[in-house]
Amino acid sequence: MWNKRNDEGNAPRPQSEPVRSTPTSSPTAPPHGSSVPSRVESAPVRTVASIGASMRIKGDIRTNEELLIDGEVDGSVESQSVLTVGPSGKVRANIKAREVVVFGKVQGNVEVVEKIAIREQGSLVGDIRTAGISIDDGAYFKGSIDIIRPEPKSSGKGKVETISEPRVQSVGS
Repeated sequence: MWNKRNDEGNAPRPQSEPVRSTPTSSPTAPPHGSSVPSRVESAPVRTVASIGASMRIKGDIRTNEELLIDGEVDGSVESQSVLTVGPSGKVRANIKAREVVVFGKVQGNVEVVEKIAIREQGSLVGDIRTAGISIDDGAYFKGSIDIIRPEPKSSGKGKVETISEPRVQSVGS
C-alpha cells in the first residue's frame, strides 16, 4: 500500500506542486488582474542598454533608459535615467544624468540631478555637480565637488534665474 500511495502520490504531486509554486513565485496566477498589468508595466521601464567591453564609441550618446558602459566611450553621455560605468568601462566624456554609479574609470565633468556613487575600484577625474555623492573607500577622485540643492518645482525657479542674471551681467560689465 505504501508503494502504491507513493506512486499515486508522486503523480498528482508534481502536477499540484507546480501549480502551487506558480502562484507563490508569481503574483500573476491569483485572480487579481491588477497585479499582472503592474508587473508588465514595470518591466519595460527597467530597460537597460549596454555598451559591451569590446565596444569603442566616439561621439555623443543620449538615452532615456538605463545605460551600462563596460567599453570605451569618448565624447559626451546624457541619460535621463541611471548611468553605470562598469568595472571595465573607460569613459572620456562629460556626463549628464539623473544618477551615476562608477565602478570603472571616468575622465570628464559630471553633472548629476540626484546622486553619484564612486565605488571601491572606481576612478573619476573631473568636476562633479550633484545633489548627493558617495565615495567608497578605495575609490579615486580628483576634482571639485559642487553640491546643489534641488529646487522645488514651482515658480520659484524662475525667480532664482531672474536674480542670477543681473549678477552675471554686473560681474561681466
